[in-house]
Amino acid sequence: MNLTRTLATARRVLRQLSHDPRTIALLLLVPCLLLVLLYYVFDSDPRAFDSIGASLLGIFPMVTMFLVTSIATLRERTSGTLERLLSMPLGKADLILGYALAFGLLAVVQAAFATGLALWALDLDFAGSAWLLLLVALLDALLGTALGLFVSAFAASEFQAVQFMPAVIFPQLLLCGLFAPRDTMQPVLEAISDVLPMSYAVDGMNEILLHSTVSDDFVRDAVVVAGSALLVLVLGAATLRRRTT
Repeated sequence: MNLTRTLATARRVLRQLSHDPRTIALLLLVPCLLLVLLYYVFDSDPRAFDSIGASLLGIFPMVTMFLVTSIATLRERTSGTLERLLSMPLGKADLILGYALAFGLLAVVQAAFATGLALWALDLDFAGSAWLLLLVALLDALLGTALGLFVSAFAASEFQAVQFMPAVIFPQLLLCGLFAPRDTMQPVLEAISDVLPMSYAVDGMNEILLHSTVSDDFVRDAVVVAGSALLVLVLGAATLRRRTT
């Protein structure tokens, strides 16, 4: 891995994204607008917003980063950009880390926007630290980025990339504990939810919501989400040879 090449890749991706205001709006504004909408949906029951809002603060970044990353990376695969880049002295690690760094920086901004809005404008009530809330939101966004990089290898068009959302994101959304506690689900579904990273993202947010200190469960949840993101990035790097030879 070469740091100069990795940073050059990240700068190129960020420069391209800077010319796409619709994508920037999707990343930064849509999660905030959805949180505001949810706040007024539960206008008569602030406690319900505190519970669901904290969970969605971790889910929204994952979903939006997955969507944007998968489409943006697919464009470069299908246009031949990745093939040309890999014909240069640029390693797969440089390339995948450059993409992860670029989208990770956007994830930081997105998580900061959504977390700041939830805390200071929507009065999200929680027991833990605001920095921990931001950390989990960031890890979730990075996981969405990694998943987007990975699934772009298996799509032939942008429409197919979007079609991966029901297969990759929606099952996690249904089984993560947002709609019903995971321990009340049918045993098979509970077992499946135990291996899905979004479940630990929601659990981590709930730990911050309920506990003023860093619990062992929170550490476990954060490590699982971060480890899942790293694992998927490695798998994403493994797909580059197949699609660019």
